Amino acid sequence: MTEDPFVVHRSLLFTVAYEMLGSSADAEDVLQESWLRWADVDRAQVRDPRAYLVRTVTRQALNRLRTLSRSREEYVGEWLPEPLLTSPDVAEDIELAENVSIAMLTVLETLGPTERAVFVLREVFEVPYGEIAEAVGKSAAAVRQIARRAREHVAARRPRVPVSRSEQQAVVERFLAALRTGRLQELLDVMAPDVVLIADGGGLAGAARAPIHGAALVASMLALPGRAVSAVWLNGAPAGRIEIDGRVAAVSLVVEDGKVTRIHAIANPRTSPWTPPSPSAT
Repeated sequence: MTEDPFVVHRSLLFTVAYEMLGSSADAEDVLQESWLRWADVDRAQVRDPRAYLVRTVTRQALNRLRTLSRSREEYVGEWLPEPLLTSPDVAEDIELAENVSIAMLTVLETLGPTERAVFVLREVFEVPYGEIAEAVGKSAAAVRQIARRAREHVAARRPRVPVSRSEQQAVVERFLAALRTGRLQELLDVMAPDVVLIADGGGLAGAARAPIHGAALVASMLALPGRAVSAVWLNGAPAGRIEIDGRVAAVSLVVEDGKVTRIHAIANPRTSPWTPPSPSAT
């Protein structure tokens, strides 16, 4: 028997939904809704199952994203994407790792729902403009304009200089080692002077409600003893897992010129930083 196209393309569909929503739980809900619709379709009428399924998932994710956008306007403190626990081999696919990184997902959060859908489908998955137009309910000409604006928006906000995997890993290891010792100077040495710390506690866990700027202030907050610190891979990049007093946080870093320039700390009890490994976009 031929394997069901939904099963064949599930990894791709999950990645599309996750990049649009920034939450694996919401992405899984979208896949469930899409599967129910797929189950009722006359397969003989579907010429291109992959395109049909991507379109279905996009529409469901757009509906969910519009609802989430309204609720996030009232969110307490900073909102950060839900991290995915991945294996190191995901980082071998440099383009995929960059597109699912916490830094990129945070930038995508600044786009409107339709802009985000168009950017993900076009720039990440190279879906033809005509297919994107069908998925988002716009003309192909309008989609081209939206894609251009979204591309410029993202380019202005993404990390300026991409770093190699080895450099990223070396800086992350230094940062985690400094956290383990709690030594202020070691933290200062590994961070850029204008480093920014953004924390998401969901209004439930202890977290700063606004970004914290400057190495001195960030280091003074992080240089605390009694923390269990371990290395993990999140969203295709080396990262950290921190536990203190039974509370767990995921820490993702942006590295530029050998220094940490941005720290994303997710300690939101509503989400889990240890979601099973993200499937690749195949």
